[in-house]
Amino acid sequence: MFTNEELIQYNKQMILPEIKISGQEKLKLARVLVIGAGGLGCPALQYLSAAGIGTIGIIDFDLIDASNLHRQVLYTINDVGKPKAIVAADKIRKINPHITAIEIYEKLTTENALNIISNYDIIIDATDNFGSRYIINDTCVAANKPFVYGGIHKFEGQLCVFNYKNENGEYGATYRSVFPEKQGDEINLTCLDIGVIGVLPGIIGTMQAAEAIKIITGIGEVCSSKLLIYNALYNTVNYLTVKRT
Repeated sequence: MFTNEELIQYNKQMILPEIKISGQEKLKLARVLVIGAGGLGCPALQYLSAAGIGTIGIIDFDLIDASNLHRQVLYTINDVGKPKAIVAADKIRKINPHITAIEIYEKLTTENALNIISNYDIIIDATDNFGSRYIINDTCVAANKPFVYGGIHKFEGQLCVFNYKNENGEYGATYRSVFPEKQGDEINLTCLDIGVIGVLPGIIGTMQAAEAIKIITGIGEVCSSKLLIYNALYNTVNYLTVKRT
């Protein structure tokens, strides 16, 4: 199933007894959709592609701006003005030529969400606004798909795997379990409005990739029905238990 080049590239991962070649095969067969190729999406894409996720979809309708570069380290100054989805797909193909990267240069809407999301096993929510998150949540619930949520705000990051089905067949909390209704304008501000320290999305985005890998390979404890809250200023991690509603 693997070429000699792949066996060399994934060697340090496959020698882990929790993963082995069987886990690497699961990764190669997996289909992961990253919604948003910005601060969270960039590190998630880098590590998912390097890990050998067989098919990675990237949906984003934004263009790269110079103000993105302090945190969206997949891009360079030469990429400014180009579509994020298209550039990101090209970059991760260079990271790992053995994967398939699918760029979707369009905006996620209530009209196209189900058609796009239904083609993937796991969804990475790397968006930066509540409207998109509600679309992702409601579509994933309807399609029985788990999605890995990440959120960033100034110096604080959040992580949770929503709509995750455990070994007992029980579904965990959803995004609406935490935020049942649309939030006000003040809390709905993005990084563009309030700012964010550049390393924070790198930390949270990488954690999102780790959760996806754990789900695919069936290892460890998935961060389901608990919201992880990380503070970069004080290096603290807290958990908020969330019940499905």
